[in-house]
Amino acid sequence: MSPSKPLRVILSEFAWKTYGDILKAAVGDIEPRIVTPDTVPDLAGAEIAFVTRDMYLGGTRSKPAPAFVRFIDILRGAPDLKWLHTYTAGADHRFYVELMAQGLTVATSAGANSDVVAHSALSGLLALARRLPASIDSQRRHAWEPLYSNEPRDLLGQRAVIVGLGPIGQEIGRLCAAFGLKVTGVRHTAGLTPPAGFERCVTYSELASVLPDADWLILSCPLSDSTRKIINAEKLARLPAQAHIINVARGEVVEQSDLLATLQAKKIAGAYLDVFEVEPLPPDAGFWDLPNVLVISHSAAASDGHGRRVANAFAGNLARWAEGKPLLNVAEA
Repeated sequence: MSPSKPLRVILSEFAWKTYGDILKAAVGDIEPRIVTPDTVPDLAGAEIAFVTRDMYLGGTRSKPAPAFVRFIDILRGAPDLKWLHTYTAGADHRFYVELMAQGLTVATSAGANSDVVAHSALSGLLALARRLPASIDSQRRHAWEPLYSNEPRDLLGQRAVIVGLGPIGQEIGRLCAAFGLKVTGVRHTAGLTPPAGFERCVTYSELASVLPDADWLILSCPLSDSTRKIINAEKLARLPAQAHIINVARGEVVEQSDLLATLQAKKIAGAYLDVFEVEPLPPDAGFWDLPNVLVISHSAAASDGHGRRVANAFAGNLARWAEGKPLLNVAEA
């Protein structure tokens, strides 16, 4: 169904050239308002904006890329803007929070990266379970050091505790179960049927009670008041010595100094860390040189198909907007 007037969408030159075919297929009558590195279009009448990956390149959560900062500043001057669609699965960045506080609707691309991030989390789990960091170190030293003198634990029957059961957490749980792990989920709401692959679920307030049984503590939750610093010294102390942590959520869900101290003291077995409180992780940060830690530089979602999946998610919401239907994945202010 076509809208009665063209949908005026503010987006980058890259986004229109790369994903314009997807957007036009969803809503034929679309009028792009294209932002280039040197020009700003007429913003009057543009109710929609689309943030794409090209605007993030070269930046981090702590130090956003100049192109992203400029685009947000441009949007602040758009008189008719009503809805912003983000490339990201979450809308916890301070710029999005500020825009939502000013009344703008922000929709995310939650689900577009769920398979890739889940695969990244499982790659970390398998790498640590099979002690690949030790084998890589042996290779660098040209040392033949079989693992038989200190054999890895069988993965079958170990317990994964997954914090956050959105699309990413649910897919991680399904994959863990496929590898023979027992899976406990941790979510906001009590009483819901556990997703496929999960034995049981508890609430965030009950997290501490399931940590002593965790061989793998996997963080895939959004950043919110409920999850900020949810993993701290008290929680870490409840983990058994053989436990590993995998964080593909946000760096701020962990008290980073507590985690570093726990790893340095070898009170847990290791960690796969995609995200940190401050990014880039400073060169002198203690995590870099720990032999039981894999630092992944916020790359868990990296995939050559991600951009088009995001564009398809935005296109689906464009069609819903044109038809007067509620948008999907609207973030809470």
